[in-house]
Amino acid sequence: MGGRRIEAVLFDMDGVLIDSEPLWARAEVEVFGQVGLRLTLDEARDSMGLRTEEVVAFRFARTPWPGPSPAEVGQRLDARVQRLVRAEGRALPGAREAVAAVRARGLKLALASSSSHAMIDAVLARLGLERAFDHRQSADGEPLGKPHPAVFIAAAGALGVPASACLVVEDSLRGLVAAKAASMRCLVVPDETGRGDPRFALADARLPSLAAWDEGVWAELEAAVW
Repeated sequence: MGGRRIEAVLFDMDGVLIDSEPLWARAEVEVFGQVGLRLTLDEARDSMGLRTEEVVAFRFARTPWPGPSPAEVGQRLDARVQRLVRAEGRALPGAREAVAAVRARGLKLALASSSSHAMIDAVLARLGLERAFDHRQSADGEPLGKPHPAVFIAAAGALGVPASACLVVEDSLRGLVAAKAASMRCLVVPDETGRGDPRFALADARLPSLAAWDEGVWAELEAAVW
């Protein structure tokens, strides 16, 4: 028996619409380096999917630094990534087309991201998607970030769509777990380093990029039982 018809699609942002994960990694190496933490790019990528405050808290708990408070370092990090996004941010393959295809199907659209509201605004402006979404939801205002489902539950509530009729588009394991915890279907587009991770089998569909999202994938997602 098939699942409930999809009525809304909730897009994650970083690593789904924009190739910002390398920008975040660069910014972390730079900003944490300013307070004495020597991170590699690979180490910086370990925090993918976390809110800025959670990234900073994670680093501070492991290696406390003197001087600037975690809140100040978080502000520096967020501001640095925003500057990089405005200067270098680029859409991932198929991202704009996927958003347009969802709109063409008459479905509701939300952005549900761990990033701050200011970061969301910067990314959508860079990609020319300022008017593409019915609602923008940041996990900044939620008690917990992903893998907690709060950001997705809040986005669905703002759209007026039940969780069982929502599809989440994610790239990270934290996001996938959050989507499933919210009782939503999930399409994942992991980056090259994560595509072989067997844990992504939890998703209802998995693609190498959004450019591969076709009618067959839609049929697979509509048929998924949740």
